[in-house]
Amino acid sequence: MQFRTLMGLALVAALAPSLASARQDEPPKKKEIQRPAHLPTNEELLSKASGGAALLPTEAEWRTPDPENLLVIDTNKGRIVVEMYPDIAPAHVLRIRTLAKRRFYDGLTFFRVVDDFMDQTGDPKNDGEGGSDLPNLKGEFTFRRGADTPFVKLTTLRAMEFGFLGALPVASQSEALMSMTADGKVNAWAVYCPGVAAMARAGDPDSANSQFFLMRGFYPSLMQKYTAWGRVLVGQDVVNSIKIGEPVADPQDKMLTVRLASDMPAADRPKVQVLDTRGPAFRSTLAHALADKGPAASVCDITIPTR
Repeated sequence: MQFRTLMGLALVAALAPSLASARQDEPPKKKEIQRPAHLPTNEELLSKASGGAALLPTEAEWRTPDPENLLVIDTNKGRIVVEMYPDIAPAHVLRIRTLAKRRFYDGLTFFRVVDDFMDQTGDPKNDGEGGSDLPNLKGEFTFRRGADTPFVKLTTLRAMEFGFLGALPVASQSEALMSMTADGKVNAWAVYCPGVAAMARAGDPDSANSQFFLMRGFYPSLMQKYTAWGRVLVGQDVVNSIKIGEPVADPQDKMLTVRLASDMPAADRPKVQVLDTRGPAFRSTLAHALADKGPAASVCDITIPTR
């Protein structure tokens, strides 16, 4: 079967019936075609500009994430740093913050890991059947995007636009529809590219509690059905190295500690900056991708540079 573009798959996924979970608090098991394309390095991204000339970002184009929105996951395989997005999933980000402050996640394992799909964790039972003592969360599968939302568009396909909100890959209804809505906004949602962090749930859309997963591959049918709350900035290689299994055989890889950067001593916080997707250097990367691939350009093929 030939690979279809992200946008084509997204349209198929939007029309497909919801996939029921076979176990509590987990995304569906069906494996989808993954994108095998080479993900460019930071250096490759930053050297791509019209005419092949390098367009390096200025110092002003590097942003430092808010430590309140930076989740630091230290595993036995290495460190994973996730930027969280309270503007798109406020209740879920608050839940992750709350549980991290309680040290709820410390020592929990990656009990279900599917290659080219995702790493699932966050269950105190380490088997997919548990959760915290806090109430389940109402799904935040979409958010409202207005003219002032810092969305940077890559491409448009029919009535959908694809681009970035910070480092998060996002799909959205067309901005042309904003003038037709009561609040002047349109629906938008995360695209499940590698590195996206989202909450697991059972068949009930409002059953997310403590379990979450980190994406290893591209999985479009999760869009608008699971709540995405962040994106891996550092440590995608660690995500991809977690031991595979359904369930994972003992010994399972584990999260040693999970902390908000704001709760860590300043000297211990990860020193990470990410390229501002609103700046000219990143926009030139998007322009190059469009010139190179046209409508087939995909947000999942674009890595956000960090340093």
